[in-house]
Amino acid sequence: MQQVVDTTIARQSTLLTGVSPDLAPLVAALAALLAGGKRLRPAFAYWGWRGAHGDPALDDQALTAAAGLEFLQACALIHDDVMDGSDTRRGLPAAHRRFAGVHRDQQWLGSPESFGVGAAILLGDLCLSWADEVVFGTAFPRDRLDDAKHVYDEMRTELMAGQYLDLLEQARGGGSVERALTVVRYKSAKYTIERPLHLGAALAGATEGVRAAYSGYGLPLGEAFQLRDDILGVFGDPAETGKPAGDDLREGKRTVLIATAVERSSPEQASVMRRHLGDPGLDADGVAELRAIISDTGALAHTEGMIQRLLESSLAALDAADLDPTAHDVLRGLAFAATRRAF
Repeated sequence: MQQVVDTTIARQSTLLTGVSPDLAPLVAALAALLAGGKRLRPAFAYWGWRGAHGDPALDDQALTAAAGLEFLQACALIHDDVMDGSDTRRGLPAAHRRFAGVHRDQQWLGSPESFGVGAAILLGDLCLSWADEVVFGTAFPRDRLDDAKHVYDEMRTELMAGQYLDLLEQARGGGSVERALTVVRYKSAKYTIERPLHLGAALAGATEGVRAAYSGYGLPLGEAFQLRDDILGVFGDPAETGKPAGDDLREGKRTVLIATAVERSSPEQASVMRRHLGDPGLDADGVAELRAIISDTGALAHTEGMIQRLLESSLAALDAADLDPTAHDVLRGLAFAATRRAF
């Protein structure tokens, strides 16, 4: 899949630098971002195709279409970092910070921050366009591509809806666990696992039974994946997450983990959370204090329990499905990897 990504970037680089050499930094920023990552969405798309008994003669086309989702993910990450004001991504400066740094180094006119945000938004838009080119430039029969396009369109709409709801939750200062779970479902669960599986299934001409089984497997697994991400955003090792310790706390993310802690907190604990959550200058002591509250309220243990129950539900749906045996085994392994973050 990396070969597809690299080839696409090289082709687009020729086009962009033909417009102007000044566009080369856009390409360099994207190449750096896409040199890493877990390739989770392409993996589910490809193995969704294999599981639905896709034609082996089109295996290379399935890999290409799946790899195209990396550009959609790049768009989501770049724009998400802008909205969250994140400093880093995968251990590197976030795109908007990178371009702000270029502005400062060159001593250009205007605001470095505004330039960085504008450049990052445009780079994300390019990635969105390139994802379409890669996925639908494949040599599948027209009816399969049309079916896949319907899935892909829904996936993008659901993703943007989830992103807006996430933004809304931050503005409102958070709310119920139920509202947080709605964000999880549309921003992450459907986009990360269920819809990529459906995309692969559509390209394979899968039956409705297979697609339903993929929903039974993909939705709970996608929710468990995001809940694990929420835990890592608070308790994760920066060497593994690529972000500073407790960064989600500084950004004030209103996750299921946080919503659960708020619902279960004492008045004193709630006061501490209101004071510290969303403080961009939160130091190590403040992070430790919030972590202690999240643990002491039982929110951490409760979220871990949710992950385990969702994983069990996902695996039960997978085991009941009529899939290619190799794909079944790979998807089972991906379920454990996604919930334990052992890629």
